[in-house]
Order: sequence, then structure tokens, then C-alpha cells
Amino acid sequence: MSRSKVLGLLRLFRFELPFTAGVCVLLGELLALGRFPAPAEVTLGFLSVFFISATSLILNDYFDLESDKINAPDRPLPAGLVTQREVVALSVVVTLLGFAAASLLSPQALLVVILVWAVGFLYNWRFKKAGLVGNLMVAFSVGMTFIFGGISAGKPFETIVWFFAIWVMLIDLGEEIAADAMDLEGDRLSGSRSLALIFGREPALKISAGIFFLVVAASSLPFLSGWLGWIYLFPFLLTDVVILYATSKLLDSSIANRRKYIRWIYLSGLVTLLIFIIIRMFR
Repeated sequence: MSRSKVLGLLRLFRFELPFTAGVCVLLGELLALGRFPAPAEVTLGFLSVFFISATSLILNDYFDLESDKINAPDRPLPAGLVTQREVVALSVVVTLLGFAAASLLSPQALLVVILVWAVGFLYNWRFKKAGLVGNLMVAFSVGMTFIFGGISAGKPFETIVWFFAIWVMLIDLGEEIAADAMDLEGDRLSGSRSLALIFGREPALKISAGIFFLVVAASSLPFLSGWLGWIYLFPFLLTDVVILYATSKLLDSSIANRRKYIRWIYLSGLVTLLIFIIIRMFR
């Protein structure tokens, strides 16, 4: 197998996204237990969601080949670095690895992983072009990473775990709607029913902004309710500042390249989660 093919297959993982999903699982475990989980729970929980998240991304490239020829022609499949058969084979192997890791945790963990995998498959197969329904499916899968962390730790019903699940779900929903607004041309050709195509780019971005403002408002809830100590305020403030700044740029129609501000929001969320984990580990 050539070096370019190997690199193409690895690029299908888009490692930062499955890594973030695994981080969410670890934080879900920390929140549920109030301490660092056992090494087996950390490793198996991370790997389960890492592989299932990667599977969804790999299948996304398979099902999105035609639109990616317009929206993202440098991705491995439209660029000819890998074949469709190789993408399918890779998705099967990665799926089985995710199922195997979850099965070693508990039957409940395996059921949740199968559910998230099924939602991801249905999204890529049928609901990618369904607009808001598809956006909600992706956001649901992201939020479930925290619930899976609680399940991995044996405490799935902790209030703070569910708060983070909903908080992260809203961030992802806003990002999904904003990203669709940046992909108008390719989505129009592929027959998508995104909010941006139905209402227009700017109205869709206003909907996305409304969700981001809700995220910022909700970030005060854990402190007002006494779920978290004030030591955790800094990471939330960091995300809030970035979200507010990036949202103001997303609403500025005079800016030619607004896609990068969606990434800013994503990266600020990741940094916040990592800081939160560090604080939780050493307190």
C-alpha cells in the first residue's frame, strides 16, 4: 500500500473530532464520579466513542462524495487518494473496534454505542440533506458522548453530566446550522434542505447565533444552581468570550471567509473541556 493511500485513509478519521468525542466521554466520567475513573474505564470509554465517531466521519466522506467534489475537493475520496471500496472496508473495521471496546465496559455501554452508530449511519445515508432534522441528529450524537461517560462510570443520571450533554449539543447544533450556511452551492446541487437553502444564508446564521447566545446564557446555570464550584468559572468564560466574538463575525455579511469562526467556536469548546478535566483531576 502506497504512502499516499495510507495518509489518505488516516485523513478520513479527521482525528481532532473523534479525539474531542473521547475527551467528552472522559469528562462525563469525571463529572459522574467526582474523581478520576479507573484506567480501564478511561481507555475503553475513550476508544469506544473515538472509533464510533470516526466511523461516522468516514461514512460521511463516502456518502458525500458528489457534494465534496464541490465543497471539499481536497478530501481523500474526491481527490482520488482512496477508493469507495476502501472507505467502506475501513468503516467496517473501525465500527467493530468501537463495538468491541464498548462490550468490554457493559451491555448498557454497548447498547448506547450501537444507538449512536445507527444515528450516524442513518444521518449519512438518508438524513444528511434533511436540514434541521439532520442537524439535530448530529447534535444528539455529540451530546450522547457525555451520557456515555456517565454510563461508563456506572452513574448515568448525574445532573451535571446531563447539563454538559445538552450544553455541548447546543454548541454543535449552532455549528451545524452555520456550516450549512457556508456550503450553499454544493448543498443546492445535492438537493439538501438546509435552513440556509430554505430561508437564506443570513437568516440561517441568525438562527445559529440565537443558539450560541442560548449557550452563553446557559453557562451560568451550573454556578447559580450550585452544581459546580466557582473555580470552574474561567473555562466557561473563555468559551463564552470566543462564542460571542465569533458569532458577531458570523453575522457580519461583509466578511468573505466566515467559516473559520465556526472552527474558533469548536476549538474554544475543546480547550474549555481540557481545562475542565485538568481542574477536575487535581482538585
